[in-house]
Amino acid sequence: MNEKDLGAVSAVCLASFSKSVAGTLSEEGISTFSKIAASDAFLNRMKEDNLMLVAECDGEIEGVIELKEGCHVAMLFVEPEKQMKGIGRRLLSSALSYARVGTVTVSASLSSVPAYRKYGFECKGDIAESAGLIYQPMEIELNKSIQPTAIASAD
Repeated sequence: MNEKDLGAVSAVCLASFSKSVAGTLSEEGISTFSKIAASDAFLNRMKEDNLMLVAECDGEIEGVIELKEGCHVAMLFVEPEKQMKGIGRRLLSSALSYARVGTVTVSASLSSVPAYRKYGFECKGDIAESAGLIYQPMEIELNKSIQPTAIASAD
């Protein structure tokens, strides 16, 4: 991801969130996510220890993933019209190849839990809430039978 992608990345995140997650959250949760997905917030996180990758087709951003400190999937969003086409799976596979730990975590929105399960993540702990965002802690063991290559070939 480059600085020139910030507006498009923010728009993809907000469109996908609005379609799939926002209806299940309070106004506080929607406000919290809007701040996290804002272009300037992405720019600030680009300066930290975060890997940010985009999926692009014909110059258009179709999806984004953010891997925080090599161990936590902080964002994974695909343009709503482009979902269910393997874009999220490929983004995740690419990001996991940069993981610096054997176990990668994600705080999955409740609507995304089935997708993360398909990718090989398992629920760990109880559903939780932070600043209005409701999530299911999940993790994937990379040193077991599920490897990023297995995720990529499962399409």
